[in-house]
Amino acid sequence: MKDVLTLALPKGRLLDPALALLRDLGVEGIDGDSRRLIFTDPKRELRVLFLKPADVPAYVLYGAADLGIVGKDILLEQEPDVYEPLDLGFGFCRLVVAEPRELRERDDPTKWSWVRVATKYPRLTEAYFSNRGIQVEIVRLDGSIELAPLVGLAERIVDLVQSGETLRANGLVEVAEIARSTARIIVNRASMKTEHARVTGLIEVMRAARGRQAPVSSHSPGARTSVE
Repeated sequence: MKDVLTLALPKGRLLDPALALLRDLGVEGIDGDSRRLIFTDPKRELRVLFLKPADVPAYVLYGAADLGIVGKDILLEQEPDVYEPLDLGFGFCRLVVAEPRELRERDDPTKWSWVRVATKYPRLTEAYFSNRGIQVEIVRLDGSIELAPLVGLAERIVDLVQSGETLRANGLVEVAEIARSTARIIVNRASMKTEHARVTGLIEVMRAARGRQAPVSSHSPGARTSVE
């Protein structure tokens, strides 16, 4: 048995609600504003790693972390071989296709045959357009996706949105929705066997904590996660 379980947390938009969840579980000594990347709560027998969101599945897949919290959008894109036992219900966002407002006024998506799209979700983008018989050229970017149509790099983007305010601020409008996402717990397959009682115990207290919040029903935004 390990001295502690290791939980990987994503920096960025999911970090604050994830830390709030841990505080609700009685986990102490984790400073979200610190430059440190590893924290340990000996009383809870839990070690916490702060990672880039896209790196969380790799740490869990290869056993550097027993569990992780990550957005469903990343799981859909990477398809890691891990368990996904719990939808935490927070961090709701949508993966959408967007284009400049002036293009939308004269555009008909039903007539698309070829498009160039900027995105950091190449697999999901390829699947979405290919399933509709549309040839797609993908420009892979890691940030500032909304800039691509403004400088002529690509007319359209596929990106994650919450309120849609960033799209509107850059003169972009949503054309289609590809998927919806909330934060999920993922578990390393070996850890689920060797540390079964501790892992499932932690998942259950997280499930109970989530239950004290607003539930995610089958018709709520957090329930839909498949790629159309």
